[in-house]
Amino acid sequence: MRAHEMVLGWVEQEIAEGRIRIGQRLPAERTIADQLKVSRTSVREAIRVLEAMGMVRSGVGSGPEAGTLLIADPSAPFTAAMRLHFATSHLPAGDIAQTRMLLESWAVEHADSSSPFLRSAALLLDAMDEPGLETERFLQLDAEFHVALSQAAGNVLISTMMGALRDSIEHYTLDMIGNLPDWSAMAMRLRAEHRQIYDAVLAGDPVQASALVAAHIEGYYREAGFPSHEKNAAELARPRS
Repeated sequence: MRAHEMVLGWVEQEIAEGRIRIGQRLPAERTIADQLKVSRTSVREAIRVLEAMGMVRSGVGSGPEAGTLLIADPSAPFTAAMRLHFATSHLPAGDIAQTRMLLESWAVEHADSSSPFLRSAALLLDAMDEPGLETERFLQLDAEFHVALSQAAGNVLISTMMGALRDSIEHYTLDMIGNLPDWSAMAMRLRAEHRQIYDAVLAGDPVQASALVAAHIEGYYREAGFPSHEKNAAELARPRS
């Protein structure tokens, strides 16, 4: 088990046993890190997963709004989301890609162009444009961008599923880096494709947005030399007229 998954398991247990309730804040990062003997980076990673699932909201700085607030109903849906997160970490990359194409194609097709999640997606696009960005950080932002897009559709289940897949997306895309002939060229291409998808969603063009996101996911696999059995998922994800 990776360190941040240990933190997620601890949070789930704290909620299940009633020590943390909705509307309360999680202990400080340092407190959790010291208690579990993990790094603060691992704690932050776990909190990012919880945010992507819509379970917590993080405040910055100091004062009453600082800290990580539990905002979701800490009952069965939370447990189901956590179980899904842990389960997806062991799925084959091809299965994850097929699931992504189905979920994301639907999500961008039904996205609300006025959703605040699109503002988050725009900020993530800007962050990916930072010069000298490390590959691993780029792919973290990439995964978070796709989660933000899915959240703009307003479907809680799809948002939860994409949040649960976020870690797996990040790790399999990183694992495939070695198969790419030129990462710099690929990063430029991904940035351009992200902008095109975002612009189509913002313009209220669901058919174009859906086609672009399916081609974007499939294209990365093809460039990385992944077997092309994802064709069936691309066919399923294609918008129907």
